[in-house]
Amino acid sequence: MATQRLMALDVMRGLTIALMIMVNTPGSWSYVYPPLLHSKWHGCTPTDLVFPFFLFIVGVSMWFSFKKFDEGITKKSLYKVLKRFSIMFLLGVFLNAFPYFDFENLRYLGVLQRIAIAYLIGALLCMQFNYKQLLIIFGIILLAYWGLLFFGSTNEPYELSSNLVLKLDVLLFGKNHLYNGFGIPFDPEGLLSSLPAVATLLLGYFSGKIIESSGNIMAVVKKLLTVGTIAVFIGFIWSFVFPINKALWTSSYVLYTGGLAMVFLAFLLWIIDVHNFKKWSTPFLHFGTNPLAIYMFSGIYVLVIIYLINITNAQGEIISAYDYLYADIFVPIAGNMNGSLLFAVTHIIFFWLITYILYKRKIFIKI
Repeated sequence: MATQRLMALDVMRGLTIALMIMVNTPGSWSYVYPPLLHSKWHGCTPTDLVFPFFLFIVGVSMWFSFKKFDEGITKKSLYKVLKRFSIMFLLGVFLNAFPYFDFENLRYLGVLQRIAIAYLIGALLCMQFNYKQLLIIFGIILLAYWGLLFFGSTNEPYELSSNLVLKLDVLLFGKNHLYNGFGIPFDPEGLLSSLPAVATLLLGYFSGKIIESSGNIMAVVKKLLTVGTIAVFIGFIWSFVFPINKALWTSSYVLYTGGLAMVFLAFLLWIIDVHNFKKWSTPFLHFGTNPLAIYMFSGIYVLVIIYLINITNAQGEIISAYDYLYADIFVPIAGNMNGSLLFAVTHIIFFWLITYILYKRKIFIKI
């Protein structure tokens, strides 16, 4: 029964990857519908759910794959975890460096690096401690992170230019090696803010236990829906003193987005397993079975058509292939705003075709 339920997990993973492609590849960043943009600072848009949903899914998967590690951390299990951590982290660094490999200004942290760090810490915790102990650790992480940020700055502890996450990253890595998308050097995948990301992963791990230990599908749906709703409510209430903020990965953000992930997984289980309504989900199942491969390929593909391929347009201007596709292909079809959206949707279909071919050939790239 647990194996059947995992289909909903693969579909959720696929939906998350598809949404990631949509929000990462608009035709133009000047023309994007607001729900497909991250919050500028405090707050939460649908786009801000992509990353925590993916970490949550990693946590659910860990419950099923780590059940056999009942002896705590062993040399064999530690090697396996460290190997996976290293591969993910280095792949993330490679994406940051590609295509020019400017090591003087190389950003060390990023999405894959955060997944790797959260996986490493989360895996070691889940192998070493039992469920009740992990619940206590989960609470300690959320409260400790709140305390660190609150007492770590004498002035506006949750603002962009004065938070402890920024201070620590600048101290450890230097400004040249941080993300600059906020107008100042600040990394939304900072080292300190990776700590509460572990808590997001643990919420997925706890959900895996709920899935396996419940007697039937409807019991799973009800428990996930109940616990998820409570988490969303607590996260919302907490946000009045500790704002929901993806860039800082605040504790309120952990509970709010993790709760929504539980509710969404419950919804998928209800549709797919209770009502046996599965046909619609097939493309997302394809996405969900090769998430790392499609993440890497989509990242490299975008960088190649932005930086390495130039095309001369009808006005005789030399522009990137990315800009050419948007301005000369999609804008004439649908205009600026909808052309930008159509560009993203077309790329979802393009990347799906790749995952479909891999799926049909039974090629599943895992680490």
